[in-house]
Amino acid sequence: MSFKQYEPAYARLQRSELAVPGSNPGMFEKAANSAADYVFLDCEDAVVPDDKAQARKNIIAGLHDINWGNKTLSVRINGLDTHYMYRDVIDILEQAGDKLDTILIPKVGTAEDVYAVDMLVTQIETAMGLKKKIGLECLIETALGGANVMAIAQASARLEALHFGVADYAASLRSRTTVIGGLNPDYICDGALNDQWHAAQVTMLTACRAYGLRAIDGPFGDFSDADAFREAARRVAALGYEGKWAIHPSQIALANEVMSPPETEVTRARRVLVALEEAAKAGKGAAQLDGKMIDLASERMARSVIAQADQIAAD
Repeated sequence: MSFKQYEPAYARLQRSELAVPGSNPGMFEKAANSAADYVFLDCEDAVVPDDKAQARKNIIAGLHDINWGNKTLSVRINGLDTHYMYRDVIDILEQAGDKLDTILIPKVGTAEDVYAVDMLVTQIETAMGLKKKIGLECLIETALGGANVMAIAQASARLEALHFGVADYAASLRSRTTVIGGLNPDYICDGALNDQWHAAQVTMLTACRAYGLRAIDGPFGDFSDADAFREAARRVAALGYEGKWAIHPSQIALANEVMSPPETEVTRARRVLVALEEAAKAGKGAAQLDGKMIDLASERMARSVIAQADQIAAD
């Protein structure tokens, strides 16, 4: 391991992330009663310009009036290139900042974008005497953000997670897509269908793991196709992502299912620790389990699986 280490961000369970338009307060109570780990109330893409101000008011009222239980609560603010963004941050934090866990910043292109929001949040926290530190999360959904993702991941001590926003990312790259978050049947390599988002997802994941952040995958547009959602979620779960968006309530259970480690995997992880402990007592640095060699790297992987399982059990 390098001598240089980055502390992991504040731990939150984020297997399923439900997107809720701020302009539709009738959905707030349902979101609060859902099985989603995380809810973000949206000021941005799900809200038309004429409804921006009212959506902000709805969110403030909803943060105060609804019992959200132990869910992580976030607000997706408008982009830094709009005149809505500063009001989103100021009004929501000044009037309901003590109810909020994180702010989701859309279309982050540079580290300076994060710095700007951090500066504003810090000033409001100080002025209002807010005791709970509000985290920041960034959507990587443009070519510029993808090019600068390593710098973005180091931009603020408030940063907790990066999210891969495939729809706007595709638009930014001028990619041809059929379903948001799905595979394009024209993307054939060596005669087999491939995932055109794999490289970008791995790069973002690498940035997250290098700098202690959570990695979250974004939306899958066809909420009528549960099997395709599962396939998309399994791909990112295999890479090491911790969660996936749900743009429809039907996707919450699917995300929770796929983004949770299978019981067989958890059981084997616990057996790995036992086998290595016994090997250590015998003066060995490696061991065998089910006919396969395991070592300290196996232990690190096992502890990661067990930590996630314990976090889910404690929720």
